[in-house]
Amino acid sequence: MNLKLKKFYAITDRKQFKYDFETQIKRMLDKGIRMFQLREKDLSAGDLLKLSIKMRELLDRYGGATLIINDRVDVAFISGADGVHLPSNGLPVSVVKERFPDLIVGKSCHSLEEAIQSQKDGADYITFSPIFETPNKGKPKGLSQLEEVVKRLDIPVYALGGINEDNMPSVFDTGAYGVAGIRLFID
Repeated sequence: MNLKLKKFYAITDRKQFKYDFETQIKRMLDKGIRMFQLREKDLSAGDLLKLSIKMRELLDRYGGATLIINDRVDVAFISGADGVHLPSNGLPVSVVKERFPDLIVGKSCHSLEEAIQSQKDGADYITFSPIFETPNKGKPKGLSQLEEVVKRLDIPVYALGGINEDNMPSVFDTGAYGVAGIRLFID
């Protein structure tokens, strides 16, 4: 397993942040978060690259927290990010791993079949979602489906969707490697 994969995985959405981008990231870093996915879908490639370079510099000042870029392999590679996270309908994991073997490659999965295929294709980790009720994300998968995915995979599985401090212990009881979220880490 890749040592850069941490238990708590914050996904950015600056539109939901309570503070400016840099302040919000610093607050998460101060709480001990050491893995981030830069997921700002509305930015152009150029603006995303600028933000990813700025974020890489900020994370390096905090001891080199892991930086994953959502969907954009080009931006991940050019910015010096640690990896890329592919949406379920995105680029094939196998192609990205072949062309960029040094990048961590994660994949969004919403079924056991997707999860198994992602592992076969060489994903370093997956997110499985939504576990609990989450606005606009469809019917929750629940803890039993999460547990089944965890049992069937040999790579880290991050639970995503509707996770909070109250239900987090039950998520970890399934054997999930970690939890990922946006609102979960915003204070």
